[in-house]
Amino acid sequence: MLPGAFDRSDALRRLADTRFDVVVVGGGITGVGCALDAASRGLRTALVERDDFASGTSSKSSKLVHGGLRYLQQGDIRLVYEALLERQRLRHNAPHLVKTLPFLIPIFGSRGVVNKKLARAMGSAMWMYDLTGGVRIGKLHKRISPREARAHFPVLPEERLLPSYLYYDARADDARLSLAVARTAALEFGAVVANRVEVSGLTKDDQDRVVAVEVEADGQTLTVRTDSVINATGVWADDIRALDDPTADATIRPAKGIHITVPWHRLRNDIAAVIPVPADKRSVFVVPWGDFSFVGTTDTDYDGPLDDPQCTPQDVQYLLDAVNGSTTAALTVDDVVATWAGLRPLVASASPGRTADLSRRHKVQRSPSGVVTITGGKLTTYREMAADTVDEVLEHVLEARVLERAQRHSRTRRLRLHGAAGYEELVEDADGVSPLGAEIVVHLADRHGGEARTVLAIAERDPDLARPLVDGLPYLRAEAVYAVRYEMARTLDDVLSRRTRARLLARDDSAAAAADVAALIAPELGWDAAETARQVERYRAAVADERRAPDLPEVALDAAVGA
Repeated sequence: MLPGAFDRSDALRRLADTRFDVVVVGGGITGVGCALDAASRGLRTALVERDDFASGTSSKSSKLVHGGLRYLQQGDIRLVYEALLERQRLRHNAPHLVKTLPFLIPIFGSRGVVNKKLARAMGSAMWMYDLTGGVRIGKLHKRISPREARAHFPVLPEERLLPSYLYYDARADDARLSLAVARTAALEFGAVVANRVEVSGLTKDDQDRVVAVEVEADGQTLTVRTDSVINATGVWADDIRALDDPTADATIRPAKGIHITVPWHRLRNDIAAVIPVPADKRSVFVVPWGDFSFVGTTDTDYDGPLDDPQCTPQDVQYLLDAVNGSTTAALTVDDVVATWAGLRPLVASASPGRTADLSRRHKVQRSPSGVVTITGGKLTTYREMAADTVDEVLEHVLEARVLERAQRHSRTRRLRLHGAAGYEELVEDADGVSPLGAEIVVHLADRHGGEARTVLAIAERDPDLARPLVDGLPYLRAEAVYAVRYEMARTLDDVLSRRTRARLLARDDSAAAAADVAALIAPELGWDAAETARQVERYRAAVADERRAPDLPEVALDAAVGA
C-alpha cells in the first residue's frame, strides 16, 4: 500500500469505500502492532478502535520494556529470552521512545547477615538474565556496596542494607509507543486507522465466512468489507469472539494491576528499584519519572466492569506498605498524587492459581469463520505477537490471490518507527535548534522524535503555545495543539491522559488546568461553548471518581480553576 494519512475523516471515508484484506479490531499495542505488520507486508489493512488508541491496558502498564526477572523464577526462560530480544529491537526501532534504565535490587539482611540461599539464588538469577539476553544492552550486572546503593536510593535503610545488585533494562511511555506504531502503519504503509469506531457486528456469507465488519462511528453505521478479521482487543477479546460465535467459551482471565505516583523528592531514586513486598512472594517497581516516581504493580484477580477498573484503598495501601517496608520514606495516602489501574488480558488456565503465576505468553486462535484472536502477552513482545498473528491470517485465512501480492514473512524486526528518523541529530544539536532552549528540545525529541521540529515550529510561532500546558509539568501548550492536528486526539481526556501523561503524573493539577486546555483545543476540534464545558465536566468527573476510589484527600478543583 502507498503511504497514507493519519486523519480520522479520511479514514472513515476509506473504511466505507475500500475492501480490505484484513480489519484489525483494537487500538492497543497488540492491535496497532498487527496493523503495522500486516500493512508492511502489503496487505490492505484497516484498524478500528472503540475508544482511543491505548486507552485500555496499553496506557496503564508499568512503562517497562524488559524481560522480567520473575519469569526466570517461574522457569519460563524462553519468554525471557524472547522478551529481551524484542527489547533490543525496540531500542533500535524506537530510540526516541525506548530508553535504557538502570535497576537496583537492594539486598536486605538481619544484623548484617543475608540468607546465603537467597544470596546464591539472586546471583544466579542475575547471571542467567545477562546470559538470556540482558547483555545485549551492552552492560553486565554488578554487585554494588550499600553506600553505592544508597547513593542511588537514599531512603533505603542503612542498618539493613547489604551489598546489592545493579542491572539494566529499558522503559517507554506505553501510550506514545502505541501511537507511534499506529502512525507508522498509516503514514508509511497506508493502513486506514481510526479511533472512536465501535464494532457492532460481523457479516458472513453463505459459507459462514466473515466478509464484513459492521461499525458505529459518529452516529452512523458503516459496513467495512474485508477478507479477514484480527481480534486484538485484549481483555475485551471474548466480546468480539461472541459476535462471531455466541457459544464460544471464555478465554480471558483479567488481572488488575495498579500504580501510584508520588513526588520524586519523597523517594529521591535516580534509578529504578525492585523491592520485595513483605509477607508476599512478589516485588514491585519504583521508577523515577521526572519530578515524580511511580510504584507498582499489584496483581489480583478482577471480576468488575472491564471499562473502568479502579484503585481500591487496599490496592493503594498494598503499594504504600511495600515501599515503607523497604525504605524509611514513611509514605502515606497524602503523598499520592495520582493512581492508575489496568487489566492484563491473561489467558485463562484450568488451574485456579494466582494470576501472578499465570504465563505471560501469548496465544493465537482461529475460528472457522476467519476471525483470528490474539490474547495474552506483554508490552515488550507486542511485535512478535503481531507477527505470529499475521502469519496465521496469511497461512490459513486469506486466499491465494491475496498471497500473490503479500510478503509471507514479517518485515518489522528492524523497521524503524515513525519519529525515529532525525531523533539522534536533533538531540545532538539541541543547543542550536530552537530559541526555546535545549531542555525543551530534548523533552520534545524524547516524546516525538524527529517530528519534534513540527511541535517546536508551532510553539515558536506563538509564545502563548510555548507556555506549560499544566503548571508543574514539562508539557507545552503546543503539544496539545499538535495532538489534535496530527495525532487524532478527539477529547480532552485524549490530550491529558495519553498524548501527554498529565493525569498519571499530577491528576489534580491536570483537572485544575482542564478548562484552560479545553479552551485551547476547542477551535481545533470545532467545539462550541456547550461541548467545551461538557469535555471539562467529563474529565473532572473522571478524576474525581479516580480520587474517590482510594479515598484520597479531596481537592477543591472549582476554586483552582476559578469556576
